[in-house]
Amino acid sequence: MPAQQTKPTDHPQAVIQQIELLAQNIVLARKRRKETQAQWAKKLGVSQPTMARIEKGDPAVAMASYVMCMWLISPNLALADLIAPQTDLLSLEREITQIRARRATALPAPKAKPDISARAARTQSDSSAQAAAGLAALLAPTQGKAK
Repeated sequence: MPAQQTKPTDHPQAVIQQIELLAQNIVLARKRRKETQAQWAKKLGVSQPTMARIEKGDPAVAMASYVMCMWLISPNLALADLIAPQTDLLSLEREITQIRARRATALPAPKAKPDISARAARTQSDSSAQAAAGLAALLAPTQGKAK
């Protein structure tokens, strides 16, 4: 087995506390079942001294040994659900922020709506031009017949 890169004393205090709480719960579960460290060690496939280290909360013990203890206590435990992608709120928030930023730069700026008075003036001017054209069309045949 390769040498451990991080010394247990280098772990954040919060991590050490969680491992200690885990160890306390393992001890409690084993004792409530009225089983010895040796019995649990055999079930786990580890030595009794390793079981004692687990119960002391030694962070140098392999994670698989702690997971096996949890499995002995609760075989239906879905440990991976604790860190499932859908429960990783920090990553989800970052992804949403990135998507919003991409959408904001990808979408063109909304066009300003023309002023209502300008639109009314255009409509009135269009109507006047149509009326003049219509009047000219009506007068044109009359002017041609009069000649």
